[in-house]
Amino acid sequence: MLTYYRSIGGKLTTLDAYTDGCWVNAADPSPEELARVSRETGLELDYLSYPLDPDERSRFEREDGQLLIIMQTSYRLPEESDIPYDTVPLGILHTDHCVVTVCSLPENPVIKDVLSGLVRRVSTVKKNRLTLQLFLRNAQRFLIDVRQINKRVDAIEDKLENSQQNRELLNLLKLEKSLVYFMTGLKANEAMMERVKRDRIFEMYEEDSDLLDDVLIENLQAIEMASIASNILTSMAGAFASVISNNVNQVVKVLTVTTILVAIPTLVSGFFGMNVPGLPFHNSPYGFWLVMIVAMGIATLIAVLFYRLRVL
Repeated sequence: MLTYYRSIGGKLTTLDAYTDGCWVNAADPSPEELARVSRETGLELDYLSYPLDPDERSRFEREDGQLLIIMQTSYRLPEESDIPYDTVPLGILHTDHCVVTVCSLPENPVIKDVLSGLVRRVSTVKKNRLTLQLFLRNAQRFLIDVRQINKRVDAIEDKLENSQQNRELLNLLKLEKSLVYFMTGLKANEAMMERVKRDRIFEMYEEDSDLLDDVLIENLQAIEMASIASNILTSMAGAFASVISNNVNQVVKVLTVTTILVAIPTLVSGFFGMNVPGLPFHNSPYGFWLVMIVAMGIATLIAVLFYRLRVL
């Protein structure tokens, strides 16, 4: 889907068609839409297609007055997916007259935040400033998603204390996998932005340089938070694997003791139930009750023994 935006008074306004100084957002574009953007902006079709590759790395490329920047962004997957969070490339392309963003998602979270007004003083004419604002919001989005993962870890931890199943443990492993993707994407973004700062691929004023420094700080904070969360998850998964095993052992121990205690009356009644002469209480009218007392007495003694040995 193609959408055209133009900033008026610091607020984004949707346009019906392309005009110089606008921002073209291509969300999950079709080949026809990419060809249309190429005709309107003069961008190479290959440049527009690179961000649609899910395995594309964070980088920038400049040729013939056209600038392509690709960065990794985080997004939340549907509940039925194998992992809760993943990363996807977002392409930012500059021409002399406009800025273009391309992503394979129908709605990229970073673009959504900018369009919803979470980023102030957006100007589509100031392409470099808009790019840095997208960088900053992307780092903040990673921080938000890492915090959400930490909350989910806390919720799973409460369930794991009394769990005898592997479902919660598998959920932890899925979150850990998402954090690995986050760390990989964040480190790639950091390397790309360090090159942007070092090579000065576009003109930056003093305020823009300060903004880029803020981006690098936020990105580094996101890397540290993701690393800490990943380390905690790794140690927690091992610890709770032992907890689950111990919980299962406790259940098996209780079942084993119960089986022994139930087997004692069966064993005693089996002895007295043999059809042979000379058995004790054979002719006593209270024979049944006496046998039951003997069986329950032995079972009680063994139960007390188990209790003192801390088996129960």
